[in-house]
Amino acid sequence: MSVAMILAPLFVQVTLTLILLIGMAYVRGGALRRGEAKVESIALREPNWPRPAMQWANAYANQFELPVLFYVLTILSMATRHADLLFVLLAWVFVTLRVLQALVHVTSNRVRARGSLFGASAIVLLIMWVIFMVRILLGLP
Repeated sequence: MSVAMILAPLFVQVTLTLILLIGMAYVRGGALRRGEAKVESIALREPNWPRPAMQWANAYANQFELPVLFYVLTILSMATRHADLLFVLLAWVFVTLRVLQALVHVTSNRVRARGSLFGASAIVLLIMWVIFMVRILLGLP
C-alpha cells in the first residue's frame, strides 16, 4: 500500500477541518459586520452567536473529537506497517461519514441524521482500532 493511498483519507479529513474553519470565520465575520453579534457579547466565548455561526463552530469543534483518534491510528498503522487495504477502505468509510455529518451540521442540522452519522463513524473507528490492537498484540501482519 502506497503512502499516498494511506494518507489520502487523512488529507480529506484535514481538508474538511480547514474548510469548516474558513466557513466558520466567514459566517462569524458576516454576523459581526451585520450587527447580529457584538464583540463584547462573544469576547469570553459566550454562546451569543447567531444560529448559523454556532452550527459552523460546532461542526469545526467536532473535528477535534473522533478524528484525533483517526489521526493517531493512521500514524501508528503506517509506523508499524499495518496500514493495508482493509485499513484504507475503513478509513475512507470513516472520513465519508465525517464529511456527511459536517454537511448535515452546517445545513439542516437535523440531530437524528447528524447523530446517526456520528455513531456510524464512531463504530467504524472502533472497528479500526480493534483490528489494529488485535494485530499488534497477537503479532499478526
